[in-house]
Amino acid sequence: MTSAIPLNVGIARSAGAPAAGGKRVLLAEPRGYCAGVDRAVETVEKALDKHGAPIYVRKEIVHNRHVVETLRERGVIFVDENDEVPEGSLVVFSAHGVAPTVHETAAQRNLRTIDATCPLVTKVHQEAKRFARDDYDILLIGHEGHEEVEGTAGEAPEHVQLVDGPDSVADVTVRDPAKVIWLSQTTLSVDETMETVERLRERFPTLQDPPSDDICYATSNRQTAVKAMAPECDLVIVVGSRNSSNSVRLVEVALGAGARAAYLVDYAREVDPAWLDGVRTVGITSGASVPEILVTGVLDLLAEHGFGEVQPVTTANETLVFALPRELRESRRDASAKS
Repeated sequence: MTSAIPLNVGIARSAGAPAAGGKRVLLAEPRGYCAGVDRAVETVEKALDKHGAPIYVRKEIVHNRHVVETLRERGVIFVDENDEVPEGSLVVFSAHGVAPTVHETAAQRNLRTIDATCPLVTKVHQEAKRFARDDYDILLIGHEGHEEVEGTAGEAPEHVQLVDGPDSVADVTVRDPAKVIWLSQTTLSVDETMETVERLRERFPTLQDPPSDDICYATSNRQTAVKAMAPECDLVIVVGSRNSSNSVRLVEVALGAGARAAYLVDYAREVDPAWLDGVRTVGITSGASVPEILVTGVLDLLAEHGFGEVQPVTTANETLVFALPRELRESRRDASAKS
């Protein structure tokens, strides 16, 4: 029994022929770790090196099973709330961000904190605070219950209203249609978000846009790469976890762009060989919280089934790097001492 999510209900199109009539893999680039995830994972690793185990992390540091299990083996204790952390202990806040109330409860318990929130999520938090100060109704497009949405909404709960996709637009109510702005979760489908915005604008013609794109560069880039390769694919395999919003979106994007079938897997062992029956072109990508070793495992498995030809599909080059939280940055004096 596989634990993959079968989402093969998309649009069927003819796939392009592999070279020399054989089997091939189209490998999306970019894929895998984004700058925010890389920063968050390194934050926990550096905290372990500096302070030793155990350290506590509120929620999953990023939404990836392998990453969480690996860190747990190193002595990280993942908790749901601050009250599970012993007073005075060190707790790291995840890449998805937290509401101000989380910082307040940490202070009440004298917890030492390191905030690994992705800077692009922090940007959305700042936008929410800014427009709340200006007394706007803020329509936050995102998925109910997602940690990032909870954190952003928590910045201005009296001003933020969640809009969970196009079908929820009809339920939106605002105080003044002339003072409405939309913001979004950073890991959404670009196309679905724009559809939601169009429907919102039909109801509120003066709806304002965010000062800059809220959907992060990595989410957008990974979706663009999948759109480029999906029309030629009989099958797309997305490496990522079920609770990873951006990974699930990649499956949906693959189907919408023409892949005949698409599946989400955490590990190569979850790939069902039956999926490969009659398949000549397989597309591979991974969500923004997925280490490359997991993609390598899938490629190795496919090679065993005759898919040895790997062709990259490159649509962007990513060079962005975020600095670690200040609590973990080396001082110039420390760096000089090591050199």
